[in-house]
Amino acid sequence: MAAKNWIIDKMEPKDWERVCTIYLEGISTGHATFDPRTPDWRSWDADHLPHCRFVARIGEETVGWAALSPVSGRCVYSGVAEVSVYVAPEHQEQGIGSALLGALIAKSEKAGIWTLQAGVFPENTTSLALHKRHGFREVGYREKLGKMEFGELAGTWRDVVLLERRSRIAGTD
Repeated sequence: MAAKNWIIDKMEPKDWERVCTIYLEGISTGHATFDPRTPDWRSWDADHLPHCRFVARIGEETVGWAALSPVSGRCVYSGVAEVSVYVAPEHQEQGIGSALLGALIAKSEKAGIWTLQAGVFPENTTSLALHKRHGFREVGYREKLGKMEFGELAGTWRDVVLLERRSRIAGTD
């Protein structure tokens, strides 16, 4: 692991271009998401919680991002959110993903979110290990959940490992 030379900062709209590039790099691996493309800023902004968005920066360069999206509009699920963490390929395995996920967890608990969940392709062993290091546990395995629409894996059915992290701080009353 390289020496820490990055900071975790609040994501701002000005970060979107670089966030989008990092997201596209993840999409291109075929092991990060079912999404074939990134949305525009307005759509992404509407789909993610405004108080739980972070970027990792080295100097002025954004090298990773993390955000939470609500899992449902129903009030009973107001404390449940889906995790997204992406790090630029050239900056992986430096602890940046771990720092981003740690920031999300801390901020989410302060915001009253009691459960974080993630759906990860089983081939993405790095992401599975990252989540488990941060207290996520496997709660399920969805076989052939969806079919890839793009790239070398187009037309391939994909399984998804379901992970969750229950807060010991938020939602304990």
